[in-house]
Amino acid sequence: MYLLHVSRRALVAAAVGAVFAVTAASAQQPGTRIRGEVVKAEGDTFVLKTREGGTLNVKLDEKVRVSALVKATLADIKQDAFIGIAGMPQADGSVAAFSVHMFLPAQRGVVPDRHGPWDAKPGSTMTNAYVESMVTGKDGETLTVKYKDGEKKVVVSPQTVIAAAAPASKEEIKPGTQVILFGWDKQPDGSVLAKVMYVGRGVTPAM
Repeated sequence: MYLLHVSRRALVAAAVGAVFAVTAASAQQPGTRIRGEVVKAEGDTFVLKTREGGTLNVKLDEKVRVSALVKATLADIKQDAFIGIAGMPQADGSVAAFSVHMFLPAQRGVVPDRHGPWDAKPGSTMTNAYVESMVTGKDGETLTVKYKDGEKKVVVSPQTVIAAAAPASKEEIKPGTQVILFGWDKQPDGSVLAKVMYVGRGVTPAM
């Protein structure tokens, strides 16, 4: 009975360990974003506490592209604005936005306008599109946005985090800064080489 008890405990421990291993690995799969808070920075390297709870050593590529996300409001979103909407699909085909960010003018025509899966939350989507119209309702603002292959109704509530992209530099990467790594390469030692990233300037990126 003792051996059986020990075996069961060992199996449970192994299963828990496997879950944590999968979680840690999923945060570093090519094609996904890595999100977290900078806990230490020195020169062109920093340590990131990931959203999943682990830590990751990051080195900046010599040609790293750094942009900022700054706090904005619904009033800043105008017709024909090029925006990115991270949200959850609804039964009626609309998207309930938990994050809206306004792209820089220079990103128009460079960042593809499209709708597809996103990795911020399970089942979430990202829609890069142009604002066609805005209607105020009892639950917030409903935007009609158009992209290359279609259009979406987007519900923006008071809980939606709204931000605007802005130019930034690697000097903004300091302890306490919230970041998202968009483009990166995994290194043989387990660290990552950051190539494209956003830093939160007074706002935690929610996308």
